Amino acid sequence: AKARLQASTKYCTDAPFRGPIDAITQTYRKEGIRALYAGFAAVTVGGTPGTVIYLTGYAFFRDTITSLLSNWNDDNNNTPGSYNAKEFIVHFSSGMLAETVSCIIYVPVDVIKERMQIQQRLDVKTFGNTHYRGSWDALCSIAKTEGFRGIYKGYLATLASFGPFSALYFMFYERFKDLAREHHQITLTQKRMEDANLPFLQLVSCSAGAGALASWLTSPLDMAKLRLQVQRGRISRPATDIQTIQYTGMIDCLHSMYINEGGVRGLFRGAGARVLHVVPATAITMSCYEKCRSYYAKSLA
Repeated sequence: AKARLQASTKYCTDAPFRGPIDAITQTYRKEGIRALYAGFAAVTVGGTPGTVIYLTGYAFFRDTITSLLSNWNDDNNNTPGSYNAKEFIVHFSSGMLAETVSCIIYVPVDVIKERMQIQQRLDVKTFGNTHYRGSWDALCSIAKTEGFRGIYKGYLATLASFGPFSALYFMFYERFKDLAREHHQITLTQKRMEDANLPFLQLVSCSAGAGALASWLTSPLDMAKLRLQVQRGRISRPATDIQTIQYTGMIDCLHSMYINEGGVRGLFRGAGARVLHVVPATAITMSCYEKCRSYYAKSLA
């Protein structure tokens, strides 16, 4: 639903969707249940190792940067309820670096998933008669028409979208956990391994709240990234109409959407669907991660 809402332009054959529910309903009605899970195989096969690298990378960068900044004295370090500059730098930069590394896997997965999710709605005259039979077929087709390196042409655009999301997500997540620890009087020296001892609903709430804020704020970047991915697929095909509008980059794409698609409202098309997608995904992932991390830490102690 998110991808189809964000890709809803004059180059789509159907009328624009009115919202996430309408997108899901129309997709199911016209294409069946399989269309709602297009790209699932790519997400399962590629997303799992990507998430492992993402979470372990964040923990590694967080601990490393914290160690590097150990001599930084901040007046707010010992003030209850404060969120100082040192913590902001650690969490924000660790999230960005973790995304930078994990995008090596996430980029191909994201390209395949979103090409498959929107392929039925694109105008054949403009985008060519492309129909991927599955995730593997999509990978082979993209590699054949664009070159295997072509699948990574969107690395910077993807990082420009996912990077700020991860940076903001972990900044909000760590801050929400700090507030939860203060409520339960868990000291800073205990906090690393005691996160999982927070009530389960509070862990879920911290993750869901952080995911909602970060995904909504970065929704315009996510939409621009998707448009650029689709454009690369169109440009690579002989049937391409070269007179069609082409975005020259992330900034040009955002500017064009703002001018031609209703200003700020146009930039946030699909933001609600993105929040509905991200919130349960991050809540389940991070809650399970915290519980498993605590369990194995105690088991190996």
